[in-house]
Amino acid sequence: MVRHTFEPISPSAEYLSWHQDAISRCRRAIIQMTSLAGSGHPGGSLSSLDVYLALWSCANVDPESPWMEGRDRIVVSHGHTSPGVYSVLAELGFVNNEEAVPSFRSTQNLFEGHIEREIPGVEWTTGNLGQGLSAACGMVLGDRIHGREIQAFVPMGDGEQQKGQISEARRFAVKYKLHGVTAIIDRNRLQIGGDTDEIMPQDIRAGWESDGWHVVEIDGHDATAIYTTLKAAGEDNTKPWCIIANTVMGKGISFMENKANFHGMALNAEELAAAVAELGEDPVLWDMAPLEDRRSRRLESTVPTLPVVENSLKPGTAVTYSAETKTDCRSAFGRALHEVAQATDAVSPPIAAFDCDLEGSVKLGAFHKDYPDHFFQAGIQEHHTATCAGALSTCGVTTVFADFGVFGVCETYNQHRLSDINHAELKIACTHIGLDVGEDGKTHQCIDYVGLLRNIFGMRIFVPADPNQTDRIVRYAMTTRGMAFMGMGRSKLKTILNENGQPFFGADYQFERGQVDFIRKGQSGLVVAMGTPTGQALEAVDTLRQEGLDVGLAHIATPDFIDPAALAEIARQPFLATVEDHSVNTGLGACLAGALFSTGHAMPHLRIGVENYAPSGPSTEVYKHCGLDADSIREKVQAFALARQ
Repeated sequence: MVRHTFEPISPSAEYLSWHQDAISRCRRAIIQMTSLAGSGHPGGSLSSLDVYLALWSCANVDPESPWMEGRDRIVVSHGHTSPGVYSVLAELGFVNNEEAVPSFRSTQNLFEGHIEREIPGVEWTTGNLGQGLSAACGMVLGDRIHGREIQAFVPMGDGEQQKGQISEARRFAVKYKLHGVTAIIDRNRLQIGGDTDEIMPQDIRAGWESDGWHVVEIDGHDATAIYTTLKAAGEDNTKPWCIIANTVMGKGISFMENKANFHGMALNAEELAAAVAELGEDPVLWDMAPLEDRRSRRLESTVPTLPVVENSLKPGTAVTYSAETKTDCRSAFGRALHEVAQATDAVSPPIAAFDCDLEGSVKLGAFHKDYPDHFFQAGIQEHHTATCAGALSTCGVTTVFADFGVFGVCETYNQHRLSDINHAELKIACTHIGLDVGEDGKTHQCIDYVGLLRNIFGMRIFVPADPNQTDRIVRYAMTTRGMAFMGMGRSKLKTILNENGQPFFGADYQFERGQVDFIRKGQSGLVVAMGTPTGQALEAVDTLRQEGLDVGLAHIATPDFIDPAALAEIARQPFLATVEDHSVNTGLGACLAGALFSTGHAMPHLRIGVENYAPSGPSTEVYKHCGLDADSIREKVQAFALARQ
């Protein structure tokens, strides 16, 4: 192995000699990996190989300390070229070649078909094309917040350039002067279906130049050209660079070269024999029997565990909004976020916030004013923003992505799923959820956020009842580890009061995930609400109690996780009615019914919620139209109770 840097004017003769020898070893590893697995992407791995060797051998990365602070970031966006990545990481000592080759694409360890962040030297799990550049932007911002300037290199596919998120990321990088970001496009001109220019014609160079990048073209198999161009890109502090590396699909094995079918197809036995003969190496090196034996024995992995970055934020002092105060949950969110930042570090807290042209509506104004270098206005570019924020959150910076629900969840679900796979710490704050988006109508009614987000295994869902609970949930979510979603409506709400007329979620209230808050106690049935319509449900329950129906009211802010002891208490009621500004098919009612069933409980259950797309209008009118106002809730619960008698 020969280590190098980008400091010399040109690469040393020793380095160039090593590079050529290493190419042969890596080609062998790529073919062996994919042949043993019977699947994979050898063609693009071979065309990207020269660039990969240059990057990991010359960038500021260290196989002895792969997660060191201040390292350069190599974010491979076309993650299907994992055989090329793993072969180079093994060549340079990041991983063990004897483990990577035989276990590739098997369930026994982490060398998956698309690169995984758990592998030392891999910065971001990719495979969903178009997200690597966004992730690299987030990582550069993360180091910048910590006071460090780094280089980030983003190898990409040329077919991948068809993805719109790349355009979003290009503009963002130029706006925020992320000159340390260098994109390297593997221009082999082929993708799964054939010629990239026939499948979707585009002028790649013009696209990058139009967004303000400096673009150069090189021979992607010329080690000297690769080195000198990467060096020049890193030294330019005026523009980010895009390097179009003209390459050959399947480079180095004649019958694979320029053949689209080898984009995603392993060699058969006859082709493997032909490749061995053509590469001219000692046949002993190509003996597959020991590799097949190791693959069958499924040995334990030697890959070290990805380090965990602890959350260092302080919650500050909770705010209690009085009975006379009527405000919206989103304002309580903005205030709590700002106060967490101040309580942690009044000058430069390890917090960042992203906005998509909705700063006033999502209440990020106070944070933006006091921490302008930690606030990122990304414009109407939600896909890039979600990925960029997720990547930044892995850099020891607790990151908030604030948006309307329909954009921050429905439009960006895939980005959040990938962030979770990458162990992100992203906090998603969505306002205007449900029917409480008001006059914007059905296109903006996010009525499926619970149903979507509960599929993301690392996501925690929080839906507060009023500004007081919002304040405490924000402080909790910001200061605890893991992905989190905080969902809020648009409207100003009355403070939820206890039976003594005091704020229920007031000074003595402590929030814990999973708890069920019993706001009213009753013996004849239980109404359980979630989020914005809780005030309407409370009014309905109080009226029913005055009329002689002794029903209770509870609130569940965490529909995805409900305390088993509280479930047992709910199950003792004669009947259950759930109230939510969400689709009745996948929201609180579905979650609660499933939780009760899993603990052996079954009970009569009325689901009150959104049953179809709703019309446009003020939230109060839309609630009434959909049966979520206090009178409608009272009538439905009363009728359901009478039917049980």
